[in-house]
Amino acid sequence: MTFDRFGGHVAVRDVPAPAAPPGGVVVRVHASGLCLSDWHAWAGHDTDITSLPHVPGHELAGVVAAVGEGVECWREGDRVTSPFVCGCGRCAWCRSGQAQVCPDQTQPGFTHAGSFAELVVLHAADTNLVALPDDVDDATAASLGCRFATAYRAVAGRARVRRDEWVVVVGAGGVGLSAVMVAAALGARVVAVDRHDGALDAARRAGAAHTVRADEGVDVPAAVQDLTGGCHVSVDAVGSERTCADAVQSLRRRGRHVQVGLLPPVGGHPRVPMSRVIGWELDVLGSHGMAAADYPEMLARVADGTLRPADLVDRVVGLAEGARLLPGLADTPRAGMVVVDPRR
Repeated sequence: MTFDRFGGHVAVRDVPAPAAPPGGVVVRVHASGLCLSDWHAWAGHDTDITSLPHVPGHELAGVVAAVGEGVECWREGDRVTSPFVCGCGRCAWCRSGQAQVCPDQTQPGFTHAGSFAELVVLHAADTNLVALPDDVDDATAASLGCRFATAYRAVAGRARVRRDEWVVVVGAGGVGLSAVMVAAALGARVVAVDRHDGALDAARRAGAAHTVRADEGVDVPAAVQDLTGGCHVSVDAVGSERTCADAVQSLRRRGRHVQVGLLPPVGGHPRVPMSRVIGWELDVLGSHGMAAADYPEMLARVADGTLRPADLVDRVVGLAEGARLLPGLADTPRAGMVVVDPRR
């Protein structure tokens, strides 16, 4: 699946097969999540994409097809997934297990050709690959790489949500539904906000105690404050000026805001209500994926049934259908994750 210009036609075509780089692998893709970040890539919002045509796709699961020189931990046939942020494996951040902020990171679908293809290259394999348990299927595993893992780190790692806290999640797409599920599993009381009934229904199934429909003219922060008295934690899972402001203003004093949704500088950088941040002593936290080193804790909770990411997968489609869906992703109501299987 490729595009020749930002915002242009997305097509399925043959491209040369990649070779495994030193320290890296080629993975035969069995599933790849269709994520709003892929839409941002297609729209030209990501400065890491420096050449066209480009193959998007960054959430993946598959089998190692080729191993590059210097790889020690992986062999052909190993079933794997990977975070969408792949660290270099050499810097202080990678060595301390914080590859998600590596200054020399690579990202399939952004810095190089991605996983909406039969084969994809992953660099620094010994740092970035994660072995998949037999009881986690391909579609579920693909959904972990960006949205679910990002939500897990945002809620459990960055915000450190605790039992009985109020959490508002603005946006009930893939990452938002994941955040709802994770927060509820941690014992929090969750309010989900979205514009679409289907998404709100999915949020309730994922564990939301309350929902707020963000119709035009609705004062979302006031509605959330009425329900909760102000939340301890807010998550913007969309990434717009309005959703960021709604999330921040839904907090109680000394609350914690986690910004997960990308805020592209379209028409200038979005305004954030910093006077509220200062006056109420709010913590504003960024969250950027999750390193492979942190996957075992999340996978353990998947294995014991505490977390059920499979419930969030709405459907699996082939590359041709994925190419049709990608350009309209930002405006299409979603009630779960769409996963692309290149073998279809």
